[in-house]
Parts: sequence; structure tokens; C-alpha cells
Amino acid sequence: MRAMTQRIAELAMHRELLWTLALREIQIRYRQAVLGAAWAVLQPVVLMAAFTLFFGWFLRVPSDDVPYPIFAYSGLLPWLFFAASLSAGTPSLTNNAALVGKVAFPREILPLAAMVAAAVDFAVAAAAFAGLLAIYGVSPTMQLLYVPVLLLIQVIFTAGIVLFLAALNVAYRDVRHVLPLLLQLWMFATPVIYPLSVIPERLRVWFLLNPMVGLVDNFRRVVVRGVPPEFLSLSLAVLVSLPLLLGGYWYFKRAEGEFADII
Repeated sequence: MRAMTQRIAELAMHRELLWTLALREIQIRYRQAVLGAAWAVLQPVVLMAAFTLFFGWFLRVPSDDVPYPIFAYSGLLPWLFFAASLSAGTPSLTNNAALVGKVAFPREILPLAAMVAAAVDFAVAAAAFAGLLAIYGVSPTMQLLYVPVLLLIQVIFTAGIVLFLAALNVAYRDVRHVLPLLLQLWMFATPVIYPLSVIPERLRVWFLLNPMVGLVDNFRRVVVRGVPPEFLSLSLAVLVSLPLLLGGYWYFKRAEGEFADII
């Protein structure tokens, strides 16, 4: 426990470096991009339109009586934050090999900075979502107070996965090549384009072991439908996310001493 406290204190001491690296990540992402930060909105909007066309209109996928564009966008918001964090955080150590090899600082700052940059994109896309909700006449409710709780759980879960994969990618470069396929399969195992209600009851508890299932479903419940989170799915998300964060961080710090030699 004392070692963990010391590591958190060390991270706090380097918080300015965290923000600096996160800002650099954002600048690199949109450097020489004509639309700049508008891509943070364009990606979920284009995906929402494609999902609405193929899954909402052609395949008639149910959306729990929610207009399908809102249904799709509300699932894409937390999902794209998760996917962007993993996509940028996993290769963050190898992409910054010179920094890792020459400068002394907590190496976990690099994958965490990628998460901060993804969070900025999330905030921009969320602002556009607020406009979409207004267009469809969806009024805010007191259930929005649950959103920070859901985001905190997602940050905990995502950080655990990102730290583990970033460290693993140093030793096994195949990880960054497998990741896009993993994320595609993971999205289909998460109720982004379909409601959780279509999963048979006997299988639902197994789906809920994937924390993104409960997080996406409950985000949609509190923001769009204006109802409280579902206790079982939220509890399972917490019970899975906390050990993953501790395990991912433990593995990262255990492997950290060899990063400079391997990279």
C-alpha cells in the first residue's frame, strides 16, 4: 500500500508533464488536418449515420423505443473514448522511445497522456451530442448526475487495460497489430449498435463481465432514457475494473525497468 501511495504521489508531482504530453498528443493528431479538432465530432457523426442507415433502417435493429441516431451516438461516445485510449496508449512507449531511454519520469505518464487526449475528443463529441439531443427534444434529467460516476468507472477500467497493453507492447510488438482486430470484435460484444435487451437472459450475465457492456448501457439509460443505472451491470463493471487497474499497473511497474533496454 505504501509503495502504491508513493507512486501516486510521484505521478502528482509530474502532473504538468502529463498535461504537456497530452497537449502534444492532441497537436500531433490534428497537425496539418484541414478540419482540425472537428474530426472529434465528425467520426461519431459519420459512424452514427452509417449505423442508422444499415442497422436502424435496413436491418431494423431495435433501439428500445429511442430514435436510432441518438441510440447509436450515445453508444459511440463512451466506446470511442475507450477505443481511442487503447489505440493511442498501447504504442505510446515505443512511439516515444527516445524519451523513455533518456529522461527520468514515471513511464505510465505516456499511456495516461494518450487517455487525456482521448478525453478531450470525448468532451468535444459530447458537446455535439447535447445539440443532437436538443434537436430530438430529449430534455436533461437529474439522472445526468450519474454520468461522472460512469466516466470514473470507465477511466479506471480503461487505464488498467491501457497500462497493461502499453507494457506488453514493448516486449511483443504484435500487440499493436492485433489491437485493431480486438477492438472490432470487442465493439460487437458491446451494445453499441444494439440494445442489451436483445441478449438472452441466460447469457446476459456473461456479457456483463465485459465492463463496457454495463458502462455503455447505463450511459444510454441515464442520458437518453432518463432512468437510473442498472445496479447489477454497474456493480459488475466496478468489480472487474478495480482489479484490472491494480493488475495492469502492477504489471506495468514490474516491466518498467526493462523498457529502456528493450526499446
